[in-house]
Amino acid sequence: MSTGLEPPTGGADAPVSKPSQMFKSCWSCRLISGGGLILSGAYVFHAARKVMRQGGPTSMGTVAQITFAASLAAWGIVVITDPVGKAQRKT
Repeated sequence: MSTGLEPPTGGADAPVSKPSQMFKSCWSCRLISGGGLILSGAYVFHAARKVMRQGGPTSMGTVAQITFAASLAAWGIVVITDPVGKAQRKT
């Protein structure tokens, strides 16, 4: 009698989980994660703009924050639209 947890005995015929395929077919998953990235980009942009609005100097850190915010929002748009594999090669 074994009291410990035993690893599953999956042979060559065991189904392989493909989380990337599941993520691509799950519209609500892409919408939630992409929307979260867009909102986090908006939050970072708002924090950078707040410093500038209070009269602070525009430093390289503020520019880096705005650039990072734009990249987060762009990443969110890419996750939502899922352009991978949709382009057709011209022959």
